[in-house]
Amino acid sequence: MEIEIYADVVCPWCYIGKHRLEQALASYDGDVTVRYRPFQLDPSPVPQPVPVVDALAAKFGGPANARQMVARVTEAAAGAGLRLDYDRAIAANTFDAHRLVAYAAEHGRAPETVEALYRAHFVDGIDVGSRDALATLAGRVGLDDADVRRYLDSDEGTKELAAELAKARDLGISSVPTFVLAGKYGISGAQEPQTMLAALAEVERLESGAK
Repeated sequence: MEIEIYADVVCPWCYIGKHRLEQALASYDGDVTVRYRPFQLDPSPVPQPVPVVDALAAKFGGPANARQMVARVTEAAAGAGLRLDYDRAIAANTFDAHRLVAYAAEHGRAPETVEALYRAHFVDGIDVGSRDALATLAGRVGLDDADVRRYLDSDEGTKELAAELAKARDLGISSVPTFVLAGKYGISGAQEPQTMLAALAEVERLESGAK
């Protein structure tokens, strides 16, 4: 079964959803291929790196609201075995990060690259909108950092990524994470592992009956 994950690497619920899916797959005995599909929560440029909490405060009514939001998601992440450090997280435009994921997929390094991007943003306080930072991360997961930097500095992959982002919109995806199972069954949100397991079993049953 193919599972497509529409997500953004600065989305905490996407990070949580990814790990909950992995927990579900650890108990699933079927064959699964996971593919990472791009989505941008906010495609606006980020001219200067700013702390995520400050960006949230500007967007959602002040520091108190921002802190309340991050406290809630940090608690949910802890329940999934993840640590989020919002005192370090930097707001970033993720277009180039998604280009890196596409490049990594072509070189068989997509899963570790996606995980490295989430950790960079949510744990290490790295600006994932920086091409220098992305090239360094690429080197850490076994890609050639110099080749990645040349790739990011070119326009290679930009049209393809724009088309992928447009496809997500055309599919009606407006929030992430969204999981598409077997190309036609959609699940929205960071569902608990048991829910994902039940969905996998149901899709398997439906697909078996359709053959």
